Amino acid sequence: NNELVIDHLRSKRVLITGAAGSIGSELVNQLVTYNPTELVLIDQSESALYEIFRELDQLDSQEVSIKTYVADITDHKRIRAIFKEHQPEIVYHAAAYKHVPFMEDNVTEAVNCNILGTRNLANLATEYKVHKFVMVSTDKAVNPTNVMGCSKRIAEIYVQSLNSFHENTHTKFVTTRFGNVLGSNGSVIPFFKKQIAQGGPVTVTHPEITRYFMTISEACELVIEAGAMGKGGEIFLFDMGKSVKIVDLAKKMIRLSGHR
Repeated sequence: NNELVIDHLRSKRVLITGAAGSIGSELVNQLVTYNPTELVLIDQSESALYEIFRELDQLDSQEVSIKTYVADITDHKRIRAIFKEHQPEIVYHAAAYKHVPFMEDNVTEAVNCNILGTRNLANLATEYKVHKFVMVSTDKAVNPTNVMGCSKRIAEIYVQSLNSFHENTHTKFVTTRFGNVLGSNGSVIPFFKKQIAQGGPVTVTHPEITRYFMTISEACELVIEAGAMGKGGEIFLFDMGKSVKIVDLAKKMIRLSGHR
C-alpha cells in the first residue's frame, strides 16, 4: 500500500537484469503486482529464466507485457538492441557474480561481469534516458577485502559518478546495499541443510565469523522502496538488525533438524 512505490512503478516499462537469480526473481514477482506496462527480464541462465517465464505465464497479469531475453550484460551489442527496442524507464540491476571464494579464483569474470557489465548497462541507461537506475550491491563493498567486494565497490563508484556527469540530465542512479539473504542461491542455510541431510559434519569457516541476514522478500521490498525514494547518487544501507554468529546458526539448524 505504499503510494510512493505505486506511483513510481504504475504503467512504467521496467527492465531487470539477473532476473532469474534469487534477488532478481523475487524482484520480478513483487514488481508485477504494481502494474507496470512492461517487464523486460534479462539473464544468461536459460533454464532458470524459463522457469520464471512459466510462473508469470500462470499469473493473471494480462495487463503486464512480459519479455524475456537470454543475454549476457557484458555483450554491448545485444544489450543495446534490447534497450533500443523497449526503451525502459526504470532499470533494476541485479546481475552479478556474488560468491566470494569463487571470484578469488575467477578474477577476470568478476571484473567482466560486476564492473564492465555494470558500466555497459549504466552507459546505455544514460544514452536511452532511463529515469531511474537501481543497482543491487552488497555490504562486502564496504572497505572490501576480497575480489567480489572490490568489483562491486568499483561498480558503485562508476554509477555514482555517472549520476553527477554533466551530460547526464535524465538518469538518476541509486545503489542499495545489504548483507546475506536467507535461502538465496548458494547461501549458507541451503548449504547447511544439505550437510545435515547427509549426516554431517556441518562445516564453519571460523567460529567467530558473524553475518547479517534478511529474507529475500524483505530485501526486495527494500530495493523497490529505495528505488522509489532515491533522488540520485545515494547508497542506501539496509538495517539488517543484529549480526548472527554462523556457528550459532549451524547449531540451531542441527537442533531444529532433530539432531545433536
